[in-house]
Formats: sequence, structure tokens, C-alpha cells
Amino acid sequence: MRKLIFYTVLCNFFLVQSITVAQSDKVLFRIDDKPIRVSEFKKVYEKNLNLVVDEEAKDVAKYLDLYINYKLKVNEAYAIGLDTLDSYKRELNSYKNQLIIPYLQDNELIDRMVKEAYEKMTQEVKVSHILIRFPENATPKDTLSAYHKIVGIRDKIVAGASFDKVAREVSQDPSVKINGGDLGYFSVFRMVYPFEEKSYATSVGQMSAPFKTQFGYHIIKVTGKRKARGAFEVAHILIKDRSIEGKVKIDSLYTKLTNGASFDKIAQRYSQDTSTSYKGGKLPRFEAGSTVEEFEDTVHKMIRANDISKPFQTRYGWHIVKLIKKYPIKTFEEEKAEIEHKIKNSDRIKLSQAAVIDKLKKKYEIKENKEQLALFATETIATLSKKGNEDWIVSIEGEKIPKQKFINFIRFRKNKDIKKSFEAFIDNEVVQYFKNNLVHTNPTYRSTLLEYKEGLLLFELMQRKVWQKATNDTEGLQQYFEKNKEKYKQKELEEVKGDVISDYQKDLENNLINRLKKNSTIEVEKRVLKKLKRIYNN
Repeated sequence: MRKLIFYTVLCNFFLVQSITVAQSDKVLFRIDDKPIRVSEFKKVYEKNLNLVVDEEAKDVAKYLDLYINYKLKVNEAYAIGLDTLDSYKRELNSYKNQLIIPYLQDNELIDRMVKEAYEKMTQEVKVSHILIRFPENATPKDTLSAYHKIVGIRDKIVAGASFDKVAREVSQDPSVKINGGDLGYFSVFRMVYPFEEKSYATSVGQMSAPFKTQFGYHIIKVTGKRKARGAFEVAHILIKDRSIEGKVKIDSLYTKLTNGASFDKIAQRYSQDTSTSYKGGKLPRFEAGSTVEEFEDTVHKMIRANDISKPFQTRYGWHIVKLIKKYPIKTFEEEKAEIEHKIKNSDRIKLSQAAVIDKLKKKYEIKENKEQLALFATETIATLSKKGNEDWIVSIEGEKIPKQKFINFIRFRKNKDIKKSFEAFIDNEVVQYFKNNLVHTNPTYRSTLLEYKEGLLLFELMQRKVWQKATNDTEGLQQYFEKNKEKYKQKELEEVKGDVISDYQKDLENNLINRLKKNSTIEVEKRVLKKLKRIYNN
């Protein structure tokens, strides 16, 4: 991939973009009767005009020669079957998957989610929760059982039981033994999206209705909301002994610090947090919810960089903290790009993708073969696989999808619910149909994909016909050197081998171009070229 990018930079003015052309669009030149139109040439010429350093190369006629050479090499790559290589197909498929991502995102929804996330970023919420997990490979019956259980737990709390007490008794979150279900304060992106949504939507002092995440069913109680504190960077000294002896030790270290001792050196020598002591106690930058509340509250009250706190206690032991820097919440415009990046790399991007799929399902004509689908409720996968696999199960825009494809889709899926599996299958096929047809419906996507395809082919052709040969063909290299020895001031090959290989590559490429020109019929429409010269060269 890196070699390809490097070569693309070197040959950037060769890369072509295809565009939809009208019937009246004039032909600029033909290679073996295959027309290349003015619009196509203008597109690539104008795109790369500012990238060409050599002013002479900006001349339309000279640029056209380079472009013809480029097209000849691409045609040769197709002619010798480089587009059939497995390596080419893998690389191209990987790129297509990346290229298509923006087309499967609802930008309006993402914009709303960015604004929503920023609003949440300015506020922190404190939550206690109770979790009832799903069993591994949960069936619909298991899910329903977990739901009834969480409803019963909520009813118990509504009737007067203590949320904290019930959480310690029944919550299946392992951290409940330490925190009693209290998750402390947190802000946006700290929790999975459904949990975050419910936490911000619930009022202080109120308990939510049961809701589901990937972990199971939850109920939450919101115990506080406050203005966001931002992020902090600190160093600390930790003494793990929480007894009076630990207090005496931390006090003695604090005395050393107030008398002018170096915080870094004291931390390196005495701190029992071995993950930070060697670097002067410095902790990674953290936000609300990243550490215990007592620690965060102490840091929040500190004002100036390099201020040192008095000793304080958490469940981890005794601490002294030095403030390095505070990071307040920035403006929306300053935070916007980072928030959008986080959204696109979090579970909430699935909402955008789901919105696109819903739009596509409304746009496309989708027909279900209910007769074939009904068989899945009465027969096994093994039985269905043996008969009638040519039958279709669903069609999209008249394109029929065979039943066997659905059989393969559900064969190893954990969720055995046929209705839900079929819905997921249709979603999957709708996306696949969209991907397959995007090249016919979106000129920008088509041109970008073609550029990359031809770049890949050109790279592979040059690798095989020029670069590898110049490096590995020792006999040919020696012959070229002997033929051009005067150029190298009679030095030995080993002394100037790098220059010789470079020159040999150019010679091989020129020979390749000459051979392709000799074996091809190239016709340039001179009147059309003359008009282009008048437009650009003036």
C-alpha cells in the first residue's frame, strides 16, 4: 500500500477520473478505436495542473503525450490480465469498503448527534445502576426472563426498598461489590450510547424504566448533575496503607514537599503506585468518571499549575497530588471535529447506518417470497439445504436473491429467531445492492474508484515490467551499463550502481512505451487539440 501511494504521488498527473459525458462531447483521441473524450482529459488535466512543477509539462500537447502513455500502460495491464490477480482483487475490495463508508452515513443525523454530544459534554451526570445480564447465546425466552426480573426489582424499589441495598443484593455488574452500583459522575462517550442517553434523559432523584444495552437490562437512578469540569493532568504520590501508620508516612512526605523537596524525586522514591512513580507520579490525562470521586474533587478544587494538595484518603490509600494542567471544555467549533471523529468510531454510528438503510428500503422495491420464508418455521436448515435451493427468498428492484444465500446467512448465527434473522438479512442485502450499484449511480464514487483501480494496475505493471527487472535482471543491467559506460565516467558498475539502476528503469519504461505505441493505433483529433491549446496555453 505504501509503495502504491508513493508511486501515485510520483505519477499523480497520470491518474485519470472518468465522468459521465454527453453524446455531444467530442473525442480527443482514440487508442485502437477506443475513444477518450475531451471532458475526461480536461477533468484530469485541470485536477493536476497545480501539481505539475515543470512549466513545460503544463503545455497541453506535452501533457496529452503523457496521458496517452498512461492510457497505453493501463490498457496493457488489462490485456495481460493483471486485473484478475487475487492480490489486486483483495486490495481493490479493501479500498472499496473504505471508500463506500461515507455513502452509508446519514450526514444530517450525524450533525444532530454532534450537537447533542456537545451539549452533553458541558454537563456531567452521576448515576447508580442495577444490571441483569443476558445468558451467553441468549434466546428470546432468556431475554424475556431477564426483563421480567429487572421489572420486579424496580417494583421492589418503588415500593420503598433502598436502591443501593437492592443493587448490592441483585446487580450482576461485578463492580457493585466495590461501589454499590454507584458509577460516579461521567460525561459523553464514557458509557455505551443507550446508557448515556437514558442517564441524561432522567431527572435528578428519579429512577428510569428498564432499558436494554448489549450487556443486559438496566435500571438507573440519577443522583446528581453538574457543570462539566473538563479534563485534568496531575501527578500523585500514593501510600497504600490506609491506617494511622500510612497517615503518618504521607504527612512526613507532605512536610518534605512544603520544605522545598522535589515532587518528582519524592514520588520516584516513596510513591507505591509503581505504574507512575518512575515518572514522577505523572498520571494520564483524565476526565469525570475516570477515577474515584474523592480524588477528582480534590483536583477540581486546585487552581494553579504546580499547586500541591494536602494529604487525602481514597479507597486506594493516602494521596498527595500536584496539579499540572486543567483542560476546560472548548467552544463547539473547537470541539466539533473531535466529537465527529468519536461518533464515527463509537457504537452510535450504527444509528446513522440504520437511518441510511431505512431510507434505502423505502426507496427500493423489495418483495419477500413468503411461501419460501414460511418453510423456515417448519423445517431444519439441513433439510432446506437439500431441496429447491434455486428458489428465491427476496428480491430488490427485481433482482432475485436465492434462498440458499439466506440459509448460509443464518447457518452459524447465534440468534435463531427467523423473523429477526430475515430482517437482518434484508438489511444486509439492501446494503450490498446499494454498494454494487453505486458505481452506476454516483459519478464521484465511480471516478474515484476508477482512479484507484487504474493506479493499482499501473503500479503492478511497472513493478513487473520495469522496477523488478531493473533490480533483478543483473545481465540486462550489466549490458545497459556497458552500452552507456561513457555516461558514468568509466567508473565500475558497483561504484555507480544506484544511478545505473535508475537510468535502466527509465530506459525500460521508454522501451515499454515505444512497444505499446508500435502495437497500437493512436489517432488524435487535431482540430479538437488545437482548440484546447487555445483555451489553456493562453
